[in-house]
Amino acid sequence: MVSPLSAWPWENFGVLKYLLYGPLVAKVLYSREWEDPLSGCWSLHILIICALRGLIHQLWYSYSNMLFLTRNRLLCAKGVDFKQIDKEWDWDNFLILQALIASTACYNFPSLATLPLWNSKGCIVALVFHIGVSEPLYYWIHRLFHSDYLFTNYHSLHHSSAVPQSFTASHATLLEHLVLCVVIGIPILGTTMLGFGSATFIYCYLLTFDFLRCLGHSNVEVVPHWIFESLSFLKYLIYTPTYHSLHHKEMDTNFCLFMPLYDALGNTLNKESWALQKDMSSGKNGRVPDFVFLAHVVDITSSLHAPFVLRSFSSTPFATRFFLLGMWPFAFLVMLVMWASSKTFLVSFYSLRGRLHQTWSVPRFGFQYFLPFASDGINNQIEQAILRADKSGVKVISLAALNKNEALNGGGTLFVKKHPNLRVRVVHGNTLTAAVILNEIPKDVTEVFLTGATSKLGRAIALYLCRQKVRVLERFDTIQKEAPKEYQSFLVQVTKYQAAQNCKAWIVGKWITPREQSWAPPGTHFHQFVVPSIFAFRRDCTYGELAAMKLPDDVEGIGTCEYSMGRGVVHACHAGGVIHSLQGWTHHEVGAIDVDRIDLVWRAALKHGLKPV
Repeated sequence: MVSPLSAWPWENFGVLKYLLYGPLVAKVLYSREWEDPLSGCWSLHILIICALRGLIHQLWYSYSNMLFLTRNRLLCAKGVDFKQIDKEWDWDNFLILQALIASTACYNFPSLATLPLWNSKGCIVALVFHIGVSEPLYYWIHRLFHSDYLFTNYHSLHHSSAVPQSFTASHATLLEHLVLCVVIGIPILGTTMLGFGSATFIYCYLLTFDFLRCLGHSNVEVVPHWIFESLSFLKYLIYTPTYHSLHHKEMDTNFCLFMPLYDALGNTLNKESWALQKDMSSGKNGRVPDFVFLAHVVDITSSLHAPFVLRSFSSTPFATRFFLLGMWPFAFLVMLVMWASSKTFLVSFYSLRGRLHQTWSVPRFGFQYFLPFASDGINNQIEQAILRADKSGVKVISLAALNKNEALNGGGTLFVKKHPNLRVRVVHGNTLTAAVILNEIPKDVTEVFLTGATSKLGRAIALYLCRQKVRVLERFDTIQKEAPKEYQSFLVQVTKYQAAQNCKAWIVGKWITPREQSWAPPGTHFHQFVVPSIFAFRRDCTYGELAAMKLPDDVEGIGTCEYSMGRGVVHACHAGGVIHSLQGWTHHEVGAIDVDRIDLVWRAALKHGLKPV
C-alpha cells in the first residue's frame, strides 16, 4: 500500500500533466485581450519563474555531464544508468506543485500580485528569515526524515539515485516537496508581509535556491579549496558538492540545507568534509580507461543526442523530433566551436567487469568525411586521439564507422604503420561486424546478392559465404581469385541488378537507390552494412538494421543510446573493440578482415555475454 502523500496526484498523467499549467496560460491570454494586462501579470511571472528554474536544473545537468570538462572532478565516478533516468523522469513535478500553490496564493491574496519591482531592504530581511528560520527548520526536518518510518516510506526515494545529478535534487515524494514549499515560502511570505517584498526579490530568491540545490547535487566539485583556506569561516556558511555527496554516502552526517554551520551545531558534521573537498577540487581524480570507442557525429541534428544535452532524449534511440528544429541554430554554433577546437572530447563512459570503457568523439560531422580536402585534418584528429590514448595507458581504441574508412586511412592501417611502437591496440571492429551480419543470414539460404563487395566487410562476407557453399552474386571478379580453388565457383560475377531478381537475400554494402531496390523479388530481406542506411522503399520487403550487439547484463552506468540503437545496444564495431579488450588480445585489428577469425570473434562475443539483436 502506498503511504499517504508519497505519490503525486498526476503521477499517471504522463505528458498531460503539463496541462495543469493551462489555467495560468489562459489567465495571461484572457487578461491581454479582455482585461487589464497587469491583472494577469502574476500568472506570467509564475510561468517565467517555472521555466527559469527548469532551465537552471538543465544547465547544471549539462555542465556536470560535459565530461571533457569535468571528468577529473567527478565525485561519483559512475555513469547514470537507464534505471536512474527512468526513476527521475518526472523530476519537474515540484514545479507544477509550486506553480499551483503560488497561483492559489496570488488569487486569495491580491496584494502579492502587486508587489513593486525592487526593494533593497527585502534582500536583508529575507536573508535573516532564511538563516534564522529556513535553515534550522530544514535541518531539523531533514534529520526527522532519516528516522526509520519516514525514511522508508518517503525519503528513501531521493537516496535511491546512485549518482547525484541536478535532477536528483528535485526527485522526492509529494510530502517532502510540501515541506520544502514551507521552507522556501517562509522568507518570501515573511519579507512580503513586513512590506519589503518585491518581484525581483522573489525571482532572485527562488533561482538562487534552485542554483544552490543543483550545485550540491551536481556530482562535480566546482568550489576551489583555496577560498576556504583564505577565508575559513566560509566553510560554515556555504556547502559544496563534496560536502553534500558525503550525505548520500554516510546518511547520518551533513544534513544542512546550504549552511554547514547547523551540522556543526548539531554535531552531525562529517569530519572528512574539507579534506575530501580539497582532494576533489584538485582536478587530479581522473581514471584511465581500459577501452575507448572513438566515435564521430553523424549530422548537426543528431549531435543534439549527446548525453549532456537532453537526458530524456539521449536515453532513447535517436529519432528526428519536432523540438530539434528550434535547437538547430544553437547546435550549428557549437559545431563551429568544435571545428575550431579540433580536439576529441569525452562523451560518455560505462563500466564492464571492473574495466572503464569510454566513448570519445572526433569533432567532425558525417558529410565532412566525403570532402577530399578534409581527409588530412580528420586523420590528424584521429591520430592525435590514438596517441593521447597511448600516452594515457589505454589498452584498446576502437574506430567508429567513418573513422576507419578505407579511402581515409585504410581501416586504421595508416596509424599503425606510422607509429609501429604503439602500446594501445587499434581496432576497427569489422571482424565482429562481419560475424553479426553472417549470423543474421538464415542457415538455409543458398544464394545471396552482395553490393559493396570490394569493401573490407564485403570482401570478408563474400569469402566466408563461398566457403559455406553459398552462391554469392557480386559485381567484381577480383575477390574470386582470393578464394580457395574449390570454392571459387560459388563466387558469381554479375554486372546488373537484374541478375538478382530471383534472389531474396540481399546484403547491401553500397548505397542503392529505390530504383535499384525494385529489382529485388517480393519477400526479400535487405541485410546492410552501409552508412547511412538505405531507404526502406519496398513495403513487400524487410530491412535489417546496422550490425549491432547488446552489451552484457552486468554492464554498469550506461544511460545513453548509441545513435538509433536501443538501450544497451552498440554498433558491432564498438562491440568488437569491447571483445578485443575483454579477451586481452595484443594484436592490432586494422586493414583487411582475417576471414579465419570471424567465427573465433563471434564465439568470444557470446562467451562474454554479448547478445545479437
